[in-house]
Amino acid sequence: MNIAKVVVDVPASQTDRVYDYLIPEKLINVLQPGMRVIVPFGNRRIMGFVLEISSSAEVDKLKEIQETMDLLPALTPELLDLGVWMGEQTLSFHITALQAMLPQAMKATYQKVLVRTGNISEALMPLFQEEDTSMYEQFEHSGVPLAVLQQAIKAGQIELRYQVNSKETKKTIRMIDADSSVEELQEALGKVNARAMKQRALLEHFIEEPGQIAQKHLLEMYETTGSTLKPLLDAGLLRSYDKEILRDPYKDKQIERTKPLELSDSQAKSLEPILESIQSQTHEVFLLHGVTGSGKTEVYLQAIQQVLEKGQEAIVLVPEIALTPQTVNRFKGRFGSDVAVLHSALSAGEKYDEWRKIQRKQVKVAVGARSAIFAPFENLGIIIIDEEHETSYKQEDHPKYHARDIAVFRGKYHHAPVVLGSATPSLESYARAEKGVYHMLELPERVNHASMPDYQIIDMRDELHAGNRSIFARELLEQMKERIRRKEQIVLFLNRRGYSTFVMCRDCGHTVECPHCDITLTYHRSSEQLKCHYCGYEERMPSICPACESDTIRYFGTGTQKVEESLTQLLPEARVIRMDVDTTRRKGAHEKLLGAFGRGEADILLGTQMIAKGLDFERVTLVGVLAADSMLHLPDFRAAEKTFQLLTQVSGRAGRHSLPGEVIIQTYSPEHYSVELAAAGDYRPFFQTEMQTRRAFQYPPYYYLALLTVSHQNQVKAMQTTQTIVQLLQKHLSDQVRILGPTPSPLARIKDRYRFQCMVKYKNEPNLRDVIRRILHHYEDARKKEDLQIHVDLQPYSLM
Repeated sequence: MNIAKVVVDVPASQTDRVYDYLIPEKLINVLQPGMRVIVPFGNRRIMGFVLEISSSAEVDKLKEIQETMDLLPALTPELLDLGVWMGEQTLSFHITALQAMLPQAMKATYQKVLVRTGNISEALMPLFQEEDTSMYEQFEHSGVPLAVLQQAIKAGQIELRYQVNSKETKKTIRMIDADSSVEELQEALGKVNARAMKQRALLEHFIEEPGQIAQKHLLEMYETTGSTLKPLLDAGLLRSYDKEILRDPYKDKQIERTKPLELSDSQAKSLEPILESIQSQTHEVFLLHGVTGSGKTEVYLQAIQQVLEKGQEAIVLVPEIALTPQTVNRFKGRFGSDVAVLHSALSAGEKYDEWRKIQRKQVKVAVGARSAIFAPFENLGIIIIDEEHETSYKQEDHPKYHARDIAVFRGKYHHAPVVLGSATPSLESYARAEKGVYHMLELPERVNHASMPDYQIIDMRDELHAGNRSIFARELLEQMKERIRRKEQIVLFLNRRGYSTFVMCRDCGHTVECPHCDITLTYHRSSEQLKCHYCGYEERMPSICPACESDTIRYFGTGTQKVEESLTQLLPEARVIRMDVDTTRRKGAHEKLLGAFGRGEADILLGTQMIAKGLDFERVTLVGVLAADSMLHLPDFRAAEKTFQLLTQVSGRAGRHSLPGEVIIQTYSPEHYSVELAAAGDYRPFFQTEMQTRRAFQYPPYYYLALLTVSHQNQVKAMQTTQTIVQLLQKHLSDQVRILGPTPSPLARIKDRYRFQCMVKYKNEPNLRDVIRRILHHYEDARKKEDLQIHVDLQPYSLM
């Protein structure tokens, strides 16, 4: 068993396979699948993942593995299998799929350092020579068997750390402990000058309390400095060393512990089959369909409690925008330090530390956004995906996986239930539940007898005809005044940031566009800048029209900044908090703004999509949706579904407690079924109506989709390549498929690259992945030499 099957870090179709390498003698019985290694590849040294240890090779002359980057596997056997499956399913390179499962901090170059953290064997003592750290290279030349070091690491006597070149270093604290026996310390105490009181106090401390203590704490305790400590360290009486501390972003937060709540009848009825699946260790996918405020989270918590009592682990996925402090506190409050949290607000170092807690089995529950689905648990008892309809669960970069598919793979592997929860399930999931593929569970009413809010739909065309040119309908403005008078709170939702959506000349009709993308620039009042939200281009707001030099250049459309300004003018007494990408850039800003609103420091919370989910404030009694149809007219077959979901979710923020709630929806399309049915709060009629449309136009869930997007700096090149791809698809796929295109992408140019696409609609096409692979291989040279880009997305969630 001296052959390692390795996937190398060369993402190309020619190298997307397993290579055989000889395991050097020092690594025999040490190397394990899942470890990362450095191997010679051509004339380079590159990283690779060990997939398997074998006794046979496909070729005779093999190169040797040069070194191992890990002494414990970075990926579990399950995640290795998942990486292979994910690469095949998403048409990604296997190395790309494997890398996607590791935290960002591990995708870097680094030096390896050994740190002594306990008593070590005599064989390892020469490495440290009175020091507590040793470069790993020193060990490599020491002649000590690697198995001895590996055993010391498993026993917690030594830690392997990555330093210097790493994007993230581990956080450490300086520790002090005795390096002599109590008798030797007492003898030394007798020789210390009686006037050196602080030095004597330090020695007395370690005589009375042998054991490690943080240097900072020790010096504070005896009100002294490092100069007092240094002679004792130099004399070998005490020793200092660095101890790793895992960064905990929630350490200083006071989170009140909670106990299980009494369940309603429908909650108890929904929980029962989930618990049966946990107990019998049977994989089943449950769709928990519950209205907003129906207590889905409590069902999750009590299911997880059962899993933990069995000694197993749990993953909970929550959309990034719903990972609010309130959401995290629900899980931390119930399970305390057993919870690791993984989301983008954490620094790369904090994410790395949370991942290491999971790897070290220091926690039992991982709560996080999409990538938390790869948490390296080895005994999963349940996987929960909250707000399962959210499009953010689909990764837009390679590998283009959907977290729901990964959850089902892992659920099958561990014989564990997967729970998909939503007030507005995706049509695909609801259709599967209707067919019996998923097990449907229903929570039809809010907990604590809270009523659903009342709805009003206001036709903004009527407002305009009545002479109201304001952003706000008259009724919404009156209701806001009334809520402020009653000391209640308001949530205003607008799915556009910035001040206005575009700038146009009223004389010649010229709109100011991004020079690099086919999109109008958005005006931001605070910086007086026009910005492109796709490539980041910025320019000053012109005072005259660039085309005709007229000074009648004006702002059109409405962004959150403009709404905030209008509120200040119309309701000067109102305290407003604005939440969008611009106001939440700084770390902790999201939490700070929501905390202020929760404490009643503002009357109105104005925001984009990030306020639509995960918020539960007792005094919010009015929700205003300012442009309900902003997504309705996008070139996306899911536009009606996304509109219905967003309106239902944001409306669910109102009246969740004892105070009744009201929702006012402003729209120019009041007759559209997605708006009408969201106001009625009835999912099933929407599902039935939308399914008829999907069937008629051959879209999911009736058909599968594959989207191929070609981009190049030359427009003709992009178009011709797409045309050739369409011809190849037509030639090699069956007559049952429908191929649309080539056609310019809805965003036809981004970052100076012209974009064309074609779409494949199919029901059962087993040959599809192989055909697309061959097409990608055919264009391999052009992609490298001519900067041609071809992106393939199977089951796309965005057609833009």
